[in-house]
Amino acid sequence: MRRFNYEAKEISSGKIVKSTIQAETENAAAKLLLAQGFAPRDINEANEGGSIIDQITGRITLKDKVVFSRQLSTLLSAGLPLAQSLHTVMEQTQNKRLKAVLDEVIASVEGGRSLTDAFSKHQEVFGNVFIALVSAGEASGTLDDALRRIAAQQEKDAAMMSKIKGAMMYPFIVLGVIGLVVGFMFIVVVPQVEKLYKDMHQTLPMITQIMVGTANFMVNYWILMLGVFFVGGYFFRQYLRTDSGIEFKDTFKLNVPLFGGMFRTLYMARLCRTGQTLLMTGVPMLDMLKITESAVNNTIIAKSIDNAAGKVKGGKALSVSLKTEEYILPFVPQMISIGEQSGKIDEMLGKAAQVYEDELDEKIKAISTAIEPLLMVVMAVVAGGLVGAILLPIYGLVGNIRVG
Repeated sequence: MRRFNYEAKEISSGKIVKSTIQAETENAAAKLLLAQGFAPRDINEANEGGSIIDQITGRITLKDKVVFSRQLSTLLSAGLPLAQSLHTVMEQTQNKRLKAVLDEVIASVEGGRSLTDAFSKHQEVFGNVFIALVSAGEASGTLDDALRRIAAQQEKDAAMMSKIKGAMMYPFIVLGVIGLVVGFMFIVVVPQVEKLYKDMHQTLPMITQIMVGTANFMVNYWILMLGVFFVGGYFFRQYLRTDSGIEFKDTFKLNVPLFGGMFRTLYMARLCRTGQTLLMTGVPMLDMLKITESAVNNTIIAKSIDNAAGKVKGGKALSVSLKTEEYILPFVPQMISIGEQSGKIDEMLGKAAQVYEDELDEKIKAISTAIEPLLMVVMAVVAGGLVGAILLPIYGLVGNIRVG
């Protein structure tokens, strides 16, 4: 499919419209416009791509997506057609990359594709959750409500992820500083200690010899070390993109010490909040479970949901189906069971989501509190090792000089 810029006159109103459309040829684009009620005046093939600077710096932020969702929801609620609403939002969008993406989305929609299909072509921009909820809105005929809920969910999810990143960033910064200090000692200080001992014709202590050997290796083979680091990092990153790599990463998140409980709580909050949103839009239970699988963004949790969906399809209640799944926390099926009895599963899922979101805040605070003493221990061990390997030999050397 090729993309064409066009100028056309709307037959019913006489309004002049400028936009883009996807078609195999220019003639096919003209026929498609006529079928949509437009009389084409000018059609030219679009120039794909943009400047390299725009592609590098044109990052689409979460705020851009939230504003887009809210604006599109407002226009659809006012009764405007989807294509016209998309055109209006695109004209108000300041982000150049998002504007280019919306241009392609409009072309797909005007070409007869659903909004879900149009967004799915840009999954790296909108993400699984966004596309899943748009699909739910289209399926239930409540796209404007779905878009409002998307914006609200994006804001809550972003708030949770921001807190998690904040909790994880602190130890990485401290460990990075410790690494730089150790590297400086190995490369600059340790060789000076070795030179001092050689000048005094003294034998280095064993621990200092080990550090000297390590320092010499770092100085002489730093290019090799960098090469191994980057090549290893590249292949590890490629592995994480494979099915087994994704499964390894997702399993690690769920079981890693200290942070595992936090990630489990995050995924339960995401599962419940997404499930609530989908059910509120009238999506059937099995469809909700299928969409939620991709929305949680963890293959292990997705498998648990898929297993539960199979049992639900076989006639079991959702609460019973989820209860036996290892990575589904017990509170979820308990709340769903109450919802099944009262006929308000969506409401109970919303309450469960709120509980997990509040619990996530507490877990992040607890992790932040626990990390500080652990980092103090690490710093003490590193400092002790440096003292033992560098300062104590120097003190011993000074003592030998005095005795001599």
